[in-house]
Amino acid sequence: MKQKIGLGIGLAAVLTWCLLPVVWIISLSFKSQEAITNGSLGFLPAEGGRAGWANYADVLQDEQFRRAILNSIGISLIATTLSVILATLAAYAIARLEFKGKKFVLTTALVIAMFPVVSLVGPLFDMWRTIGIYDTWLGLIIPYMSFTLPLAIWTLSAFFREIPWEMEQAAQVDGATSWQAFRKVIVPLAAPGVFTAAILTFFFAWNDFVFGISLTSTESARPIPAALSFFVGPDPFSRPASLLAAGAVVATLPIVAIVLLFQRKIVAGLTSGAVKG
Repeated sequence: MKQKIGLGIGLAAVLTWCLLPVVWIISLSFKSQEAITNGSLGFLPAEGGRAGWANYADVLQDEQFRRAILNSIGISLIATTLSVILATLAAYAIARLEFKGKKFVLTTALVIAMFPVVSLVGPLFDMWRTIGIYDTWLGLIIPYMSFTLPLAIWTLSAFFREIPWEMEQAAQVDGATSWQAFRKVIVPLAAPGVFTAAILTFFFAWNDFVFGISLTSTESARPIPAALSFFVGPDPFSRPASLLAAGAVVATLPIVAIVLLFQRKIVAGLTSGAVKG
């Protein structure tokens, strides 16, 4: 009985710690700017002033914010698609083929995945301006892929190593080519790993702020996290906290929707490949 009570208290404390910022920012998004300026406490929207769903309407009517949503969707989807395709091919080669330097390749990939992002902003800024891809989608897609590919390769290589080699050989005996066996047999069996790699890549691209703020200068390629920092409203000395909160909630909704819809596949993908390898 005491253990159950202690477990319940512990779970309640963890949930409170994790969900309190979420509840608070949702509360701010429904309050009026006057209520926030006056220091209104509590989680419910304060009475008086323009508040509620009007904040979300104002945010979605803002041209800068709508453009940022389009940029984030396009850049994230392109980076995710390219990363998953390249990572699938590379991970299959690493898992199935024996060649010199395999461990070095994996170690290098892991080091790249853990490399500090901030240290690359300066060189990329100068390089992108020189070759003409600064403030473009391509200028963000390349660094996103550079950091997500190593992690995706590590994740997928674990799945490919668990797939029995005999299944691919059996498909080839039945008349399938190496490419057909890979596409129709191996990739479907490694679907949880492929899905996990896609989710991790999309999350990184969607949530990135450092590259988005440093490698863009206009609204043509600026993603949502960076665009929110430029959303100052009519008075630059009094930032619209309620509108910023509404924008943050809108920017978070796609991630929440993905997690709720595919939570079982995400958990399966994060745990299945860690058994052996």
